Amino acid sequence: MEYIQNIHLLLKKEEIDVEKLQEGEKVAVILDVLLATTTIISALHDGARQVIPVMDPVDALVKSQELDHGDFVVAGELKAKPVDDLMYPSPTLLSKLVRGKTLILSTTNGTVALRNSAAAKKVYIASLLNNPSVAEKIKKYHKTETILIVCSGNSGEFSLEDFYGAGHLIDCLIAGSQGTFMLNDAAKAANALYRTNSENAFDILKSSYVGQLFDKHSLIADLELAAQKGSLDLVPELVDGRIEAELKRQEHS
Repeated sequence: MEYIQNIHLLLKKEEIDVEKLQEGEKVAVILDVLLATTTIISALHDGARQVIPVMDPVDALVKSQELDHGDFVVAGELKAKPVDDLMYPSPTLLSKLVRGKTLILSTTNGTVALRNSAAAKKVYIASLLNNPSVAEKIKKYHKTETILIVCSGNSGEFSLEDFYGAGHLIDCLIAGSQGTFMLNDAAKAANALYRTNSENAFDILKSSYVGQLFDKHSLIADLELAAQKGSLDLVPELVDGRIEAELKRQEHS
């Protein structure tokens, strides 16, 4: 049965309107390809019990004091720079440290976008790693809601890697769908960028402003990880301020 669905793309977290999020039925999908959502998805795949996204490093340390157990890792950055008492939120660095633990995560853009989107009916965490799985879940369970895709951006600026990631997600939503999608102009542009560069994920990420910083600071392993399209079958959701892994294969079992 055919259906019509609106897909609205926001180019940066500063465009999030909490009042509009609460109107009607909206599903928010947050992307911060370099690096928060990639880090969250990777940490859950690597065995983290949950991820708690917070607004800033101070909030991260406060949250760590509130936990009634010691099994946690606190990671974060501020304007891409390391923060005292916090691990740098590199998914490759965290991979061996998070199993069985809670990851408390503070980033300049991605975790703020997540917290500011909490008013939506559902809030999913997406990246190139799991866009196909997120799209599949949306097509199965959210055929009537407006889909709001949020590029976290870079401190109020446009972010190429998030735009590319959004284009990939939109392509996954459109592929094989029985529905008709109404895209805003930003969504159309993102999808066009992706379609003309579908085989160039790593090069796009590396050429972005943040990607160049990663290259400069020898974080190529994180760039390579972030570019692995469709490599993880997780659909994490923000619920009551916390994110836990939800494997699609568990849904069907």
